[in-house]
Amino acid sequence: MVEHDALSTTVDAYDAAAHTYAQLFRDTLRDSPLDRAMLGAFAESVRASEGGQVADLGCGPGHITAHLGELGLAAFGVDASPAMVKLARQAYPGLRFDEGAMAALNIGDGELGGVLSRWSIIHTPPQDVPVILTEFHRVLAPGGHLLLGFSATDGPSHPTQVFDHAVAPAYRWSPDHLSAMLRTSGLAEVARMVREPQPTDRRQFQEIQLLARKT
Repeated sequence: MVEHDALSTTVDAYDAAAHTYAQLFRDTLRDSPLDRAMLGAFAESVRASEGGQVADLGCGPGHITAHLGELGLAAFGVDASPAMVKLARQAYPGLRFDEGAMAALNIGDGELGGVLSRWSIIHTPPQDVPVILTEFHRVLAPGGHLLLGFSATDGPSHPTQVFDHAVAPAYRWSPDHLSAMLRTSGLAEVARMVREPQPTDRRQFQEIQLLARKT
């Protein structure tokens, strides 16, 4: 079971920061061609496997969910923060947004063709992440795809590292370590994108996106 105190702390922090967060990140894809490319590859993979709906887990204010819709996916968003869900519903009234926790999704077994988790596992204590990966596997249909985004540790000798996230306590992950955890959960890595830190980035971390398929 995922640690309740950690989830409550994260929810409270994002509720308090929701309006600021939405303003800061609503145009992030406009200046992120690599992110758009990876989301496009994810969308094509889902369509090629004739998948069904796609869940954007940890959807925040809903801008990425909306982008998935523009890519032709039947996408909906889920977030544990009621304030974030409220903002998403206001901004995109034609889309579905639900309150929910990644460790216990109100989604049936094998219902989804795709799961998107962009930097939404980073606030989960490392010992609890396997529960969430197992839940991702449960809700995906056979052949369904997961796109997982996170910040990398300083090297393979560090499976996880704490970092100074502006909103809530957060963790970085070794890409190879997390990929191995995906395999244990029945999700095989298909591809990965590594974005090197830029001189203007506040944090000098690699950003990783792993594309995996339910085996």
